[in-house]
Formats: sequence, structure tokens, C-alpha cells
Amino acid sequence: MTWAVLLSIAGLLALLVSGVVRPAIAFVGLAGAYLVLGLVDTTTLLQQYTNPALATLLLLLLVSLALERTPLLDWLSQRLLTGSEKTATARLMGASAVLSAFLNNTAVVAAFLGAISRQKRIAPSRLLIPLSYASILGGMTTLVGTSTNLVVNSFALGSCGFELGMFQFSLVGVPVALLTFGVLLWRAGKLPEHPPEDTAEKLSYFLAADLEAGSEMVGKSIEENELRSLEGLYLLELEREGRLISPVGPEEILQADDTLVFTGEVGKVQALQRFPGLKLFGHQADDLLATNLVEVVVSHESELAGQTLQDVDFRSMFNAGVVGIRRGGKRLEGQLGQIPLRVGDCLVLAVGSDFRQHRNIERNFHLLSGSFKRPQLKRTESMLTLAGFAAVIGLAALEWLPLFHGLLLLMAGLVAGKVLSTAELRRRFPFELWLIIGSALAIAQGLESSGAAALLAQGMQTLFSGYGIYAAFVGCYLMTLLLTETVTNNAAAALAFPIAWTTAQAFGADPMPFIMAVAYGASACFLVPYGYQTHLMVYSPGRYRISDFIKTGLPVSLTYSAGVLLLTPVVFPF
Repeated sequence: MTWAVLLSIAGLLALLVSGVVRPAIAFVGLAGAYLVLGLVDTTTLLQQYTNPALATLLLLLLVSLALERTPLLDWLSQRLLTGSEKTATARLMGASAVLSAFLNNTAVVAAFLGAISRQKRIAPSRLLIPLSYASILGGMTTLVGTSTNLVVNSFALGSCGFELGMFQFSLVGVPVALLTFGVLLWRAGKLPEHPPEDTAEKLSYFLAADLEAGSEMVGKSIEENELRSLEGLYLLELEREGRLISPVGPEEILQADDTLVFTGEVGKVQALQRFPGLKLFGHQADDLLATNLVEVVVSHESELAGQTLQDVDFRSMFNAGVVGIRRGGKRLEGQLGQIPLRVGDCLVLAVGSDFRQHRNIERNFHLLSGSFKRPQLKRTESMLTLAGFAAVIGLAALEWLPLFHGLLLLMAGLVAGKVLSTAELRRRFPFELWLIIGSALAIAQGLESSGAAALLAQGMQTLFSGYGIYAAFVGCYLMTLLLTETVTNNAAAALAFPIAWTTAQAFGADPMPFIMAVAYGASACFLVPYGYQTHLMVYSPGRYRISDFIKTGLPVSLTYSAGVLLLTPVVFPF
């Protein structure tokens, strides 16, 4: 049974890396299998989903819904990008880090993302990766700065019986963040510059238009239809009866039901209105494009992730039609409606007048451009919300009131004051994160009861017995870092914690440095955009390539790791 459990963990990791199934399904499925096999009982399983530290995490995320609607973030975003590019970058990074230490870093990046994308003075590609990295560096300095630290706190409570302090992470986190900031500011100057007015860089949106049988364009060549002289748009390829014609020559004769594939600038899509019989994703071009064009990024909470536009009734859900799609600086191939969407994809929507009133907008999208803004709190509501949150954090830091108690009281006040509604709480409740962490806690119990945890501890002790406890500590950190670069940060923490905990037990050491190794390692996602949600948020708006993250992130990751590995054993001795 012991080896079967270890194989099941390896299978779980393989599923997470492959992306074949969603993490929540993989974790819940394995926890359910352990329940059926008797590795955990029903009572134990249910207790993991009601873990007090996990409940604190969920409360914090729900309270953050009100915090992200305060005018503070928008006010700051309009005042940071002044002065020279280097000064503006440093100011943006500093503000992002400080705010992310106390607010949800996803909300911080989302608030700055729109302002950076809309301004014309500094290329967004020079600012967005520093913004994302700085939000991580700030988030890992406090208990509430990132969900990863709260996930580790959940495991610490379940395994060790104690919770981590509000600023316990700061003792190592703040010096490491300051050290890493210098490297990040240096590397920011080496990022590619994609100016907003650079038309060549904007030819990365993917648009597909179907030609109706009755159109007067049928039977005429590309040149006769004047499809080669579109301002800001370029006819890329033609799909006909499942066959792709690329490149498309000027003499190519159009046929009924052809799909015309364009790349082009967002603002130039209106040029398709003058062509009779063209349909953009099932709607007449002239009808669809007569409405407002809005550019959005698919959020990490979106129910659209992994689905194609044909799978969902997009028009009914949002009263909007998808005009174009872009993923980083990469051109996507195939029909628009058949491409599975990913978190971080940029979409151009032609929206109706009541687009803003749809209640699922904030859950699914981050707004980049357009005339619509998320609803904000009134000045009095904003001040009371911020003051209430500051009081909760202060009381928890002084150990006068547990964080859970304070957040629960604040939540009650926000609902009573109609700052948050119960409908909004239901809509934005982080079900997937709750399922992942609760299931991971149950899986950790299964590792313990099956003897697999003890076997892992023996293996770690044997592996590092000739090198000492410090080598085992480094090994746990590097294992967590590798996991966070290949799966999500929260999943990495969930998988690495039981191993780090059993390793500390095997060496008879204080578990705290190993716990911190997992916490800091799970936040060390700097090399690829797929392991952290804020990276995915900036990936397409910045028109980045994966190489941009690697070139910037490698020196940042090395500096960060060196700081963590040197300082953690000093602050938290073995």
C-alpha cells in the first residue's frame, strides 16, 4: 500500500504538469480514492475542508473583493508613471510590493494593468513583468500577502499544531525582496520595447470571419474584393472545407462558407464593416462592430479557461461578441471558435450597452481598454473598508484578536453595510482553491497513515545523510521551486509541505526552516509565465515571449534563492 500511495502522488504530479485535468479535479479525485481505500476516514476528510487556517484564507479572499474596489489602486496607478522610465518603473515596483504585502496581489496587478496598457508614454512591455515580479516579492513578506503563505499556514496548523505569525515571513522576506529589487530594476531595462504605436507589434490579434453564401463577394478574387488594402488589417490565411490556404494569393477566388483569417490592430477591426456577408463568430460584421470595442484579459477565476467559444454561449453570457484573440506575442492558428481559451488570453469584445451590468464580468475578465470601468466604492465606504482591514491586520499582528475572528467581523460589517452582497460572495467564492487545499490536507493525512511519509523521510535522510541537514534544507527548497515552475504555486506548496515536514522529522530538526523553505520556494516562480496568475495576466498585454520571462527571471530567481538559502537558517535555526 505504501508504494501504491507514492505512485499515486507521482501520478497526481504528472496530471498537474500535463494540464490534462484541472488541479481541483485531480486533488479531489485522489482524496476521494484515499477515502474509499480507507487511508483517511470520513471525519478526517471533512475536518480538512474546515481547517481554521484554510477558512482564514477563504475569508481573506472574500474580503479582498471589497478592497480591490476602493479608489486607492486606481488613484495610485494614475500617479506612479511619471518622471523617467527608470524612476517610474522603480515607483511602480515599490507601490506594487507594498500593496501586495497586505492586499491580494492579483487585485493589485489587475488595477495597474489597465492604466499601464492605456498610457502611451512608456511601452507596457517595459513595465508589466516588473509589476508582476514585484507583486510576488511583496506578497511573500507577510502571512496575508499571498495565498501561498496561507496555504503553508494551513498545513502548519494541521501537521504541527501551530499557526504562523503575521510578520514571521518578513524576517527573511523583506531583506530578500530588497536585494532582489535591485536585480529586477536592472533587468527591466533589458526588456523588449513594444510601443503602442508600433503597428507591426499589433499584428498579433487573431480574427476569423465567415463568408455567407449570398454575399456579393463570392466568386470574386481577393484583389477584386479589395481585401489586400485594409488599413491595419492583414488577410493571413483562408480555411475552405477543412483545408488551409496560406499564404493567400491576390488571385484566389472566394467561395461560399470560406473562413477568412486576419491579424490586425484592435482599432482597425471596424474596417470589416463595409464588406457585405461577412460574419464574425456567427454575427453580421456591421451589426457586431457597431457596438463598443473592449479589450479584456481572461482571469484565473474565469469559467472560460479550457473551453472554446463554441462550447459556451458567449453572446448570452456577456452580451458581447468575440472579435479577436491574442496570446502573448504569438499568433494563434485555426478557427477562432475552436481555440481552447487560456488564462491570460487577450480578447477583443464588441459589447452591448448592458455589458457592464452582467454580474459575471469581474469574475471572468480583467479590463484593459474601453469605456467601461469596474464599479468603485464611495469615498466613505472606501475609507471605512480600508480602516477596518488595517485594524484587523494590526490586531492580529499584536495577537490581540485572531485573524479569523477579525476577518469574520469585517465580513459581517461589509455585508451589513451593503459594500458586499451575498450574491457577489456566492459568485466569487474560491471553490477551486478550497477544494485543492482541503483535498491536499487529506492527502497529507493519507501519506502519514499509509507509512509513505515515513518512507519519504527515510529516503530524504539517506539521500542527504552524507551532506548534513543544510543540504536537506536546500533540497526541499529546490524541490518546491521546481514544482512551482511546473505546476501552480498553491499546488506546489501542497505537494512539497508533507515531504519537507517528514524530512525535518527524520533529521530531528526544528520544522520551521523547512516550513519557510516551502513557503519561499512556492513563491519563487520567476522563470515561466504559467506557474503564477499575475504572470499570465501580463503575458498577452505585454506581448511577451517565454524567453522574456526566462531572461529577466533567471537572475531574479538566482538572487532570490541565494538570499533565502543564506538567511533562512540564520533567522530560523535548525
